[in-house]
Amino acid sequence: MSVRVVARIRPLLKSEIEKDQILTTHDGPEGKPAIVKLPNPKNLAEEYSFQFNSVYGQESTQQEIFDAEVTPTVKHLFLGYDVTIFAYGSTGTGKTHTMRGGKSLQERGMIPRLLSSIYRKSRALEKSSQGDTSVSVSMSYYEIYNDRVFDLFDGPEKRTPTGLPIREAEGGKTVVVGLTEVPCSSLKEFEVLYDKANSNRSTGATKLNAHSSRSHAILCVKVTISTPEETRVSTACAIDLAGSEDNRRTGNGKDRMVESASINKSLFVLAQCVEAISKKQQRIPYRESKMTRILSLGQNNGFTVMILNLAPVKAYHLDTLSSLNFANRTKKIEVREVENEPIFKGPPRPVAGVPLEGPTIQRQPLRPLTHHINVNIIANRDTAAKNEKPPKAFSVYSDRSKPGVTSKAAPPRLSPLKRAADASTFSARPSKISRPTPTFIRRAPEPKALTQASIENLVEKKVSEILAARAMNAPDPVPTKTVSDEVQKRLDTIEKRLEGQDGERAEGLSYLFMAKQHQARGEEFSALKMYELAQPYFPENTKLEGKIERLRERLARKKEESEVAIPEEDDTLPRRPTKQLTIDGIGAEEDESYHEEGNESEYHSDDEGGSFRSRPRRPKPKRRQRPSSPDPLTEPSSLAMTPRTQHLLDVINTRDVSQIKTLNGLGAKRAEGIVEYLNAMFEAEGEADLTCWNDLSKLKGVGKKTLETMREGVIV
Repeated sequence: MSVRVVARIRPLLKSEIEKDQILTTHDGPEGKPAIVKLPNPKNLAEEYSFQFNSVYGQESTQQEIFDAEVTPTVKHLFLGYDVTIFAYGSTGTGKTHTMRGGKSLQERGMIPRLLSSIYRKSRALEKSSQGDTSVSVSMSYYEIYNDRVFDLFDGPEKRTPTGLPIREAEGGKTVVVGLTEVPCSSLKEFEVLYDKANSNRSTGATKLNAHSSRSHAILCVKVTISTPEETRVSTACAIDLAGSEDNRRTGNGKDRMVESASINKSLFVLAQCVEAISKKQQRIPYRESKMTRILSLGQNNGFTVMILNLAPVKAYHLDTLSSLNFANRTKKIEVREVENEPIFKGPPRPVAGVPLEGPTIQRQPLRPLTHHINVNIIANRDTAAKNEKPPKAFSVYSDRSKPGVTSKAAPPRLSPLKRAADASTFSARPSKISRPTPTFIRRAPEPKALTQASIENLVEKKVSEILAARAMNAPDPVPTKTVSDEVQKRLDTIEKRLEGQDGERAEGLSYLFMAKQHQARGEEFSALKMYELAQPYFPENTKLEGKIERLRERLARKKEESEVAIPEEDDTLPRRPTKQLTIDGIGAEEDESYHEEGNESEYHSDDEGGSFRSRPRRPKPKRRQRPSSPDPLTEPSSLAMTPRTQHLLDVINTRDVSQIKTLNGLGAKRAEGIVEYLNAMFEAEGEADLTCWNDLSKLKGVGKKTLETMREGVIV
């Protein structure tokens, strides 16, 4: 469970006005106030939003906060869990008022109400158990002033310059050595002791707070619940932290500056600890401040409640934002709620010569017995986890030589509760006991005899190591694959799917598979033959017919290009290289053109991963031309004029600049240049209409790429 963080906004002071308020509260998902919003100090149009477990506005009372946040923890306190409640915020936000409160009944803070609830719960528990359960309450109260610990039950004259030392006890808990623990049997007695201790606390006046706390105050209430079977001890800690200060606004003197530096340092270390815990770092800087060592946020196994005190006005804008960010990180800290181990009480030891029954029985003191039983419990529990060192054996030498007597090891101790045997049970002068050899000079064990199986395993291991070393040093073989890995993977998948086919369909699919392999290697002629052999098995497959027709056209075009020399074009137009169609030029829909429409999933492997084509990354992807549309720049003049070329001629022959510049790749200047060229040609030759593609290539300012762009932009 994470740390429970609740925010409390203090009311306006007499010197503050309502229009300076910057904090607003909003309801959370459960319909209760749980969100605090304030503007960005650098951009007031932007708002920051922070969500906590609960948010209490200016109208909230002490009783309301105690009933909702502190009362549930009292029940866990009596079940053996530790509870920590602390107030955080900048100076002048009402932390001390929240924790200590005033003298009136309504203004009492969390600490007096917590003690009142503990005493009330104790009386109810003792009454319900009919006297079998007894509850005792004791308290200790100390402060951390200038990073030194002082007991508040002692007067200032009894304080030492270095303060009280702190130590770590069992279980990782931090304790203060030499701290006074005063028992309290009633609420009135507590109030007297509490008021007396508060008078010893270090306070001072600043410009922001007339009664500013100059130290962190920690009140520890120890609750001991005793029953005939066990004793439970739990602790409730209420902490009133000093507020962070901006020395530019407090007007502190030299002494106050020293106090402020110590306060800000401890709060800074606390913020570092919270940030390290929220980021799950390995090192948490607890030891850099005594306050963080005592608070041990995130390490104490109990329930933790943080009350964030906020000021609603603009003067505290930056301090409020810093406190909200700290609380936002604190609520992410995970705390383990671990119950304190009870101390069990065992039966009394019998006394020799005294009967166990009757009025003459004497009751034995329980403190030594309880101590030994608990030690035994801890020893038995830790035996499995830790291997204890063997007991040291001592050598005892005899003054007389006794040949033929073998040495005997000392018997191990069975239990810490059992009494050692009397010396009278052994001989007066026991034989010499051999001292065990130390571990650092102990001889190594003799090697075991090798068996036939172990020899074979050793030889096999050595041979495998030598072969592996040779394989690592051998040069890599040159790959001879002509097909990429992705294409081969897809072909293997199709081949596996073909294994389950039977009859004529399997033979047709085999032809298709071989055609696919030939096409992947660039052998288009062999692929065409395989597709023609597969066509009788798929007579109504239009995709297969289209694929065969495209392959025929492609082969015929290649044959014509090799037999007929291409006439030299105008020097103004660069020669266009012949486009070689490879597997990359085939569309994804053409790869599966031989599939039957109802059975494509039988050997289609697109859904199983792996693309059929391996496309290299190009800086500029070019548009793929349709195979069915011949290139007008390379086609012979004897071919029929295409619709695109005819459309271009009709638009240009209109000599309308507005129509010509709508063509793809032409702007206003080029359109005007074309019209001027046509007008000049009309004046020179008397004929200005363009009739063929060669006439278009002669236009002024129009090159091969522009003509390609114009033609591709025409939608037929």
